[in-house]
Amino acid sequence: MSSRVPMPVLLFDGECGLCNHIVRLMLRADRAGRLRYAPLQGAEAQAYLRAQGLPTADFDSLVFVADWTDPVPGGYALRTDGALAAAAVVGGAWRPVTWLRVLPRGLRDFGYKLVARSRYALFGEYRPTPLPKPAWAERFL
Repeated sequence: MSSRVPMPVLLFDGECGLCNHIVRLMLRADRAGRLRYAPLQGAEAQAYLRAQGLPTADFDSLVFVADWTDPVPGGYALRTDGALAAAAVVGGAWRPVTWLRVLPRGLRDFGYKLVARSRYALFGEYRPTPLPKPAWAERFL
């Protein structure tokens, strides 16, 4: 029997201002450091996307990987399913967000796609700034 702990990872648009803001909020809430992060544009995420047969140039969708250390085929969730899975891992103030699971995926993903389509116009491109806590850098792949 294995006592190995899964390593969940959230792949996000590393150039999106909104996406980076949400990642920082999640970092702040995840005091136990359970969730890891990687920009979709990065080498690690790109290799994962290729291995899973997922598009490597679609940065409008986030990808939640249930266990980065055991990349089984289909071991990921996209768009709102991924966002809700990440919220469940972080817990705390993000726990109520998981209640959105009661809404049909089609409805949730429709809203997600509307925000994704206009996120750069509304929130701009991410301008790199130092992380408030240098230790958070260890949570990025």
